[in-house]
Amino acid sequence: MTKFQPASLVRELADLGVRDVGENRHQEAVAKVAEVDDPRLAWHFVGQLQSNKAKAVRQYAATVHSVDRESLVAALASDDGRVLGAFLEIGLSDEPGRGGVDPQEAESLADRVLAAPGLRLLGVMGVAPLGVEPRRAFARLREVSERVRRVDPSATAISAGMSGDFREAIAEGATHLRIGTAITGNRPIPG
Repeated sequence: MTKFQPASLVRELADLGVRDVGENRHQEAVAKVAEVDDPRLAWHFVGQLQSNKAKAVRQYAATVHSVDRESLVAALASDDGRVLGAFLEIGLSDEPGRGGVDPQEAESLADRVLAAPGLRLLGVMGVAPLGVEPRRAFARLREVSERVRRVDPSATAISAGMSGDFREAIAEGATHLRIGTAITGNRPIPG
C-alpha cells in the first residue's frame, strides 16, 4: 500500500523489483498511476469502491480487492477485452462503515462474479476488526474461502493481513498481503 506516499517512492520500489502496488483511494490512485506510468506494475485497488467510480478504476487496476455487492459487480463488468481480478470482500465485523458482504452471502456473490464478463474471481479478502484477535478473524475468512472454492475451485487466493497482523493472516492461509508502513515507513501527513 502506498497511500499518501509520493509517486517517486513507487518508482523506487519498482526499480527494486516490486511489481504489485495497492491504493485505496481512486483520486490518489489515478493520479499516481499516470505519474508513475510504469508498465511493469500491476495496480490493486483495495479500498471501498463506489459503483459510479468502478469504470474509472477498471481503466488502471489489474485487481479490485473490495467487491462486496451485486451493484459493484455489475458496474465492474465489461466486455472490453480486459480481465479484471476480483476479490470478494467479506464482512468480518458489525462495525458501521465497514465494507464487506455478509459471509452467508459470499457464494451468491461469487456466482455473480463468475457470470460477469471481464471479471475473474480470485478469492476472498477481509480486514480483521478492531478489538478482535486477528487470527480468529482470519480463521473465519479462511472458512468462507473454503465455501467460495466450492463455487469456483480456482478462487484460491486470500487477501488478508496488513503491517500489524500479516503473520496471523499468513498462518490462516493468506496469499496476498496489504503491507504499507512496514515497507514504506509512516505515511506522510496529507497536505
